[in-house]
Amino acid sequence: MSTSTAALMDGTALARRTVEETAARAAEVTRRTGVTPCLATVLVGEDPASVTYVKMKRNRCAQAGIRSRHVELPATTTTEELVAAITALSLDPEVHGILLQHPVGPHIDERAAFEAIAPEKDVDGVTTASFAAMGFGLPGFVSCTPGGIMRLLDAYDVELSGKRAVVVGRSAILGKPAGLLLLGRDATVTYCHSRTRDLSSVVREADVLVAAVGRPNFIKGEDIKPGAVVVDAGYNPGNVGDVDFASAAGRASLITPVPGGVGPMTIAVLLAQTVEGAERQLGL
Repeated sequence: MSTSTAALMDGTALARRTVEETAARAAEVTRRTGVTPCLATVLVGEDPASVTYVKMKRNRCAQAGIRSRHVELPATTTTEELVAAITALSLDPEVHGILLQHPVGPHIDERAAFEAIAPEKDVDGVTTASFAAMGFGLPGFVSCTPGGIMRLLDAYDVELSGKRAVVVGRSAILGKPAGLLLLGRDATVTYCHSRTRDLSSVVREADVLVAAVGRPNFIKGEDIKPGAVVVDAGYNPGNVGDVDFASAAGRASLITPVPGGVGPMTIAVLLAQTVEGAERQLGL
């Protein structure tokens, strides 16, 4: 087995600092306006994982001085009913950010539900307006996991300009926006996925690798360019990422652990963007 030489990118520690900074900003918003930033979470049905995620996010809100409002809807909720609930939150001046926990069930048009979120309250970065803002480099909210990845890269002084970045994954809330944000920082970006021919040869060219394909240990250490920065955004059963950590750590210069890397940053960005949304909506 290769001797581990890569330094760890500690997402847990950076997330803690981010939440502390967010709490200070939230307190300042409350001091100046008398209004506490509020995140509304919407949950359809009782999927155990989703229930756990929402509870965790609400606990993190409390730590950051953010008020949370929880909307629980039955699994039988229709697209029209979900859109109506989200539209009401979008129109509510006491709500500054909206999170729709997904998946929402196969009978619901999830994209229609996402698009009911007002762009100024889309703190999870899931609407087409937010995606366009990321693509054009305009003000708006980034998708939280890619946003967390960028904050990690910045915290560890990873130079992106002119570097070859390879994103393995193409989901609308992770792979695609991650590539857009990297491109916006002057990296040369290649998108790959599970069906890319000769994927190993493309991965070997990466100065910065973002693995977001959703397959355990999909990327092997032998395909990591020596000295590359490896960001594992995968999370599979058993706390296993998309990168074979043991072998990759022997070749990378920096690598994110799973868990404790990208995951904590996702929620931290959600909270930071909620406060940012409150600041904008309150004219601060």
